[in-house]
Amino acid sequence: MPKFDEPFVFEADGSKSLFFTFDQLQSRMNSAQPTRLDVDYTRTMMGFLMFNPRPAHIAILGLGGGSLLKFCYRHLPASRYTVVEINPHVIALRDAFAVPQDDARINIVCADGADYLQNMTRNAWPRFDVLMVDGFDGQGQAPSLCTQAFYDDCFSALSPDGVMVANLHHDHPAHGVFSGRIRLAFEGNVLEIASKEKSNSILFAHKGGRISVEALRQNDALLNFDAEVRDQLKHEFSRITWEMTDPV
Repeated sequence: MPKFDEPFVFEADGSKSLFFTFDQLQSRMNSAQPTRLDVDYTRTMMGFLMFNPRPAHIAILGLGGGSLLKFCYRHLPASRYTVVEINPHVIALRDAFAVPQDDARINIVCADGADYLQNMTRNAWPRFDVLMVDGFDGQGQAPSLCTQAFYDDCFSALSPDGVMVANLHHDHPAHGVFSGRIRLAFEGNVLEIASKEKSNSILFAHKGGRISVEALRQNDALLNFDAEVRDQLKHEFSRITWEMTDPV
């Protein structure tokens, strides 16, 4: 059986954080508001709502502290969720981070995300409307989630109008290689936005028609959401849309 790094939990100043090493924050939760998005790049990743504000099926590769899952589960009640996490020690901390238990809407799978998608594409399983790739371990970005074959499988795993959202380290030496693989898999139909703190780079890759920045700017993706969602995402969505440029 493979040996996995064991994460640890650190609590201070009203928040609870997940680490493998203190120099790499994996997740942070506001203890008083456990479904709030407390780390900047997670708010950027929610930009998928500009493409599809009501996805039927969302997949998340990489559980961490469950920030994305908890936010989506609370505010997108009609969506179903498949979460794939390779490290059983991370899954074991789900209660510590108030991650909801599996039910009719949530299925958390302990598996390698790349293997899971490969099997899915081979067996023609139901496809995802949104696929969020946020897989990191104690060494950084999981290598199996950065290959050309993996990104090709991401494309195949999406519904015809689906969108992949990938979180990459902005300053990783191979960042250009990884982002180039995503562009190749999606025929260049990709938008890249650095997170507000510039430590993460978020890529939105669309399987459907060509991305139109003008159309995204004119569409109020948060129109039908409550004040809690708009309070967390309004400023970030405004920043995203004005930093976007049309794919070439």
